[in-house]
Amino acid sequence: MKRLLIVEDKESLALMLRETVEAEGLEVEIAATGSDAMRKLAEGRRYVAVLTDLRLPKADGIQVLKQARESDPDCPVIVMTAFGTIENAVEAMKLGAYDFIQKPLDIDHLLILLRRCREHRELRSENLLLREEFQKRYRLPAIIGESASMVLLSQAVQKVAQTDSTVLLQGESGTGKELFARAIHQLSSRASRPFVAINCAAIPDTLIENELFGHEKGSFTGATGRQLGKFELADTGTIFLDEIAELGHAIQSKLLRVIQERRFERIGGSATIETDIRIICATNRNLADDVKQGRFREDLFFRVNVFPVVVPPLRARRDDIGALTDHFVQRFARELGKPQLNISEEARTALRGYDWPGNIRELENCIERAAILCERSTIEVSDLHLATGSRAAQDLLGDAIDLTGTLSEAVDRATQAVERIKIAEALRRTKSRSEAADLLAISTRTLQSRMKELGLDEREDSDV
Repeated sequence: MKRLLIVEDKESLALMLRETVEAEGLEVEIAATGSDAMRKLAEGRRYVAVLTDLRLPKADGIQVLKQARESDPDCPVIVMTAFGTIENAVEAMKLGAYDFIQKPLDIDHLLILLRRCREHRELRSENLLLREEFQKRYRLPAIIGESASMVLLSQAVQKVAQTDSTVLLQGESGTGKELFARAIHQLSSRASRPFVAINCAAIPDTLIENELFGHEKGSFTGATGRQLGKFELADTGTIFLDEIAELGHAIQSKLLRVIQERRFERIGGSATIETDIRIICATNRNLADDVKQGRFREDLFFRVNVFPVVVPPLRARRDDIGALTDHFVQRFARELGKPQLNISEEARTALRGYDWPGNIRELENCIERAAILCERSTIEVSDLHLATGSRAAQDLLGDAIDLTGTLSEAVDRATQAVERIKIAEALRRTKSRSEAADLLAISTRTLQSRMKELGLDEREDSDV
């Protein structure tokens, strides 16, 4: 895109500007009246920028600016006038003008502005290409889902992506919350800027402040130099705070200030750092319940819950299991060099009938394992190794629960028995505690705490 629209009623100035701009490699169209410029814009003509006088016959520069914003919101508009006032500048900038310059024009400054406009348009075009590439890569909405709930969810994500509003993604572990966070970022105007993700549950309370906000040299033992935190690294882009419910109260209060004021200090530093950032949070817990129980600050909850998005579990969108299965089969067949790999109808039926406590992540792992183990061209039910632990656990409950005492005491013992069996089952089915926590849809920290309370130490993990 190389065309510039110049809106100027003085022919000598318009011709001089044309000659100057064309020397920069731009093509020029001239409109002598505001109404002529508005007609060109209304016809859908696209320009690298619009350079318009403020005082024009038939329609003024403010009207041209409004038409440009309506016809092509991404088109930069530079307003020029010999009668510039603060009020004119404020009105133009409020309406979305790219800049406001006074006559007589500083040509060098104008050329710098036009180069920036051109870069702005090129960046917007690149962002559109990124959106298309993102959709091809993840096959939206087919891979994410074609069920009614996922179509509505995809539509909501596309709408909020166009804003800078804080988003709270809620859903069980393995449902794809980070995928949605990345989708929001890639579909936004910040797509070319950093996307920084941090798992709040994976970092101890003593280190989380340093991870988020960084530190200055000498601020504590071992601080041999300045370290930038995640908020600083994500400046002008998006920060994704996964498992935000796991943050302690001390860091919650500091996070609240950053969300409110978009500023913070590094540990050991006195300089206030301002940040231009989009915040996306995620949790597998019910934050409203955490607020009631005093585990999460109410004021922080209201700040992060601006645009809540609930990602449903896979068992609630069984219509999507087929499309997801085909995607994973094709992907792992390609990666494993098995181009003819298929899946039988019996296996598909088994997949649709399973509850998927680990959601999409568990389905992905299941298909990968089956693709590796399958020695034929078709994956059968026997290759899936779907867990039957739920029925086994139910069979064990009768012997595990002590029903003596009051109702409350019996319920407490029953709850502990179920937790003990479920945790032990998850530990047997997975390779690590973090995987077991994902399968149970809880954080690793919560799993470790429950194991300690239930007496499931490392020595007992393999015996329970």
